[in-house]
Amino acid sequence: MEVCPLCSGAATLYCDKPKHIFYLCGTCNGIFRPAVTFIKSDAEKAHYELHNNDVNDIRYQQFVSPIVNAILADFTPDDKGLDFGSGTGPVVAKMLLDKGFQIENYDLYFENVPERLKNQYHYISCCEVMEHFHEPLKEFKMLQKMLLPNGKLYCKTAVFNNQKPFEDWYYKDDPTHVFIYQEATLHWIQKNLRFSEVSILDKLIVFSL
Repeated sequence: MEVCPLCSGAATLYCDKPKHIFYLCGTCNGIFRPAVTFIKSDAEKAHYELHNNDVNDIRYQQFVSPIVNAILADFTPDDKGLDFGSGTGPVVAKMLLDKGFQIENYDLYFENVPERLKNQYHYISCCEVMEHFHEPLKEFKMLQKMLLPNGKLYCKTAVFNNQKPFEDWYYKDDPTHVFIYQEATLHWIQKNLRFSEVSILDKLIVFSL
């Protein structure tokens, strides 16, 4: 039996393909790779370095624009933000800085400044990051604690909603995608980590305190 790394619920085998073994949690509906199949950290870093993320690329800016536009609508330049998991090309911060906003970056591999995780912020961006969480409960607890009262956590990921058989779904094929969320999983996070609400709109997910 596998235990869910988010809610500790019992999980059953869900997808059994070469290089892509996933379990489905019976409690939160999370879909996850067993830890024994994770690639090593140096291979993971090398995989991320293959991403050609140019902050001036219009297509890349359009890709992250749901998060950027939501932050622009909800906050002001006086508010402080963090882009958690900013990657090789911190485009969210670039676009917000261009608008006069205050935002810092943190990334385990590319901008590892632990002091920034000890601060609190009005908003946190988490763009295409949550699917990489090896310990999603620990990560979400940390992010929740880093938010100021009335703060918001903006996430972007592909939510599985049976758009096709999971075995054929492209998003699972990235070896660094280790935890996949369904809508029920996101509601479990909202309820159990004391967010007041969660908004799910296509790939944009917003947790509010």
